[in-house]
Amino acid sequence: MKNLLPNEKPALLIVDDNKKYVVRLISLLEEAGHASPIITAENYDEAISLIAKKKPGIVLLDINMPGKTGMEVLRYIKREDWECKVVMVTNHSNESYHKLCLDAGANYFLDKTRDFGLIPSLVEKMSK
Repeated sequence: MKNLLPNEKPALLIVDDNKKYVVRLISLLEEAGHASPIITAENYDEAISLIAKKKPGIVLLDINMPGKTGMEVLRYIKREDWECKVVMVTNHSNESYHKLCLDAGANYFLDKTRDFGLIPSLVEKMSK
């Protein structure tokens, strides 16, 4: 992990191609007092580039994106042994996706709609 200044928190990376959802999520996190930088990516290529450059501490990752999927981003993170926590946040909340994501190394799996309000407290918990 990169060297951080005292009291500097690693960035939070949101990977999702739904721009309206990302704006709502950023607003929710800011309202809850989230203090670390928030960066965003819309697809696999942007996500892996930002992971390498910014070394986020937490990645909020959608499964369904154009091109390569969020599962492929998760596999990249685990294969390259990046030191970040991954939360899959998706509308594909059935049990098979849940198991697949956790087995692939995701720390948490949330339903975009049902669990939306839980994200700030989960991010806070993981930031400690």
